[in-house]
Amino acid sequence: QVHLVESGGGLVQAGGSLRLSCTESGRTIASAAVGWFRQAPGKERILVAASDWSGSSTDYADSVKGRFTISRDNAKNTVWLQMNSLKPEDTALYYCAARVGFGLPPISDYEYWGQGTQVTVSS
Repeated sequence: QVHLVESGGGLVQAGGSLRLSCTESGRTIASAAVGWFRQAPGKERILVAASDWSGSSTDYADSVKGRFTISRDNAKNTVWLQMNSLKPEDTALYYCAARVGFGLPPISDYEYWGQGTQVTVSS
């Protein structure tokens, strides 16, 4: 059983920064692509950022390019999402998800999910 745990969410003013962490007690995440997703109330869940297993290939939603950075340390079984210049529209429940294997998978292929961490950005 793969158990992903997100942390680092909170309340921040617009223009501020947060760093989210996605950790796993096992070693599955070290060989998995990891994506950060978010879902705001009444809206669909979207992929914000993704990293292949090595961190050499990443992808970002247009709305966060230049502001968010995904990174990872496989030795620590951890993937981070650094979020800078936060905007009120970034407010959402943020999830990490993983799919074992190479490359960046389609959204539908992510197989393991965390419970989420809330990010609230005040104006």
